[in-house]
Amino acid sequence: MKILVVEDETAIADFVQRGLEAEGYTVACAYDGDEGERQALGDSVDLVVLDLMLPGKDGLTVLRSIRDEKPALPVIVLTARDAVEDKVSGLDTGATDYVTKPFAFDELTARIRAHLRRPSNGETTSLEAAGIHMNLLTREVTLEGTAVHLSTREFDLLAYFMRHPGQVLSREQILSAVWGYDFDPGTNVVEVYVGYLRRKLATDANPAPIETLRSVGYRLAAR
Repeated sequence: MKILVVEDETAIADFVQRGLEAEGYTVACAYDGDEGERQALGDSVDLVVLDLMLPGKDGLTVLRSIRDEKPALPVIVLTARDAVEDKVSGLDTGATDYVTKPFAFDELTARIRAHLRRPSNGETTSLEAAGIHMNLLTREVTLEGTAVHLSTREFDLLAYFMRHPGQVLSREQILSAVWGYDFDPGTNVVEVYVGYLRRKLATDANPAPIETLRSVGYRLAAR
């Protein structure tokens, strides 16, 4: 497995590279956004560890380019930006995971193993449920044959529902799985994005197949 580390602080890049090589990975480094984008798009890599504050192209710009060209490539953002709005921006742009500095190397490697493990387990490249077809590689969604255009976070939320059809999912489960948050009673982001999905998945003949179970959670029901 080859990992690309895009990090302008050479001490951190060297620390991560040596640690990952000791774990048995092949590691390449890029020290600015332009070179990081070139390597991520042009080379064969299995995962990218990406800083946000980079000389040249910033990390979010690089992340958007990766998502456009290689939508299935795992990207772990590793950054000092720890504000909630920064995490939301990174995840909404398409980050697979978000780790803040200072970080524990064991946690970073555990997250890398988790994201690299998924393809090797033969994970399906498409999902079908409730009249919805989802291509996990191209990130294309159709509802009864009609294309549905979703944002990155809407796609991730729908994918989570489609991996658990008919199962009641609590707000806390969704918040953790899709946004990577621990329980936060002050956020209504789940309710907001469920509302977005419902509007996009409703048809003239049928309402959206996402049901609310009061005080329990949400469920993707069969049409």
